[in-house]
Amino acid sequence: MSCTPHITSSVHYEAELALIVGKEGRDIKPEHAYDHIFGYTIVNDVTARDRQRNHKQWFLGKALDTFCPMGPWIATSDDLDPENLDVKCWVNGELRQNANTSDLIFGIPTLVATISAGLTLKSGDIIATGTPAGVGLGFNPPKFLRTGDSVSISISHLGTLTNTFR
Repeated sequence: MSCTPHITSSVHYEAELALIVGKEGRDIKPEHAYDHIFGYTIVNDVTARDRQRNHKQWFLGKALDTFCPMGPWIATSDDLDPENLDVKCWVNGELRQNANTSDLIFGIPTLVATISAGLTLKSGDIIATGTPAGVGLGFNPPKFLRTGDSVSISISHLGTLTNTFR
């Protein structure tokens, strides 16, 4: 992860489970959502909050080069129960996020159904499921990333994704 100070000064992490679409579909009913999922991985949904706020547009705050690292690998849908995974995030060894996917605001079937309403999901598409409490903006004062900070995200059965902010 890297960024230039003249572009943003308020970058933070978001630990998220990501699902990978394996079977194309549109207008997918919630009860068929899992039929369309190939597997799961970890995503760090890095966000430049000042860009997001100043432009009133999520894309500008989430789409800078090197944002959204994923991995370290994909677990197929038959390898785990995505509705009961521990999600943790550390910044420089400090535990900042600690939750379970059972606490997602929108469950996976709802996400797939909502996103596919009028939009064809294609094999290889990736859906980030949302982040638990503990992101940098939620602290008082906010805890944004600084050059050299190490972000590690761990999700049970999926390993750990570690990146250094530059």
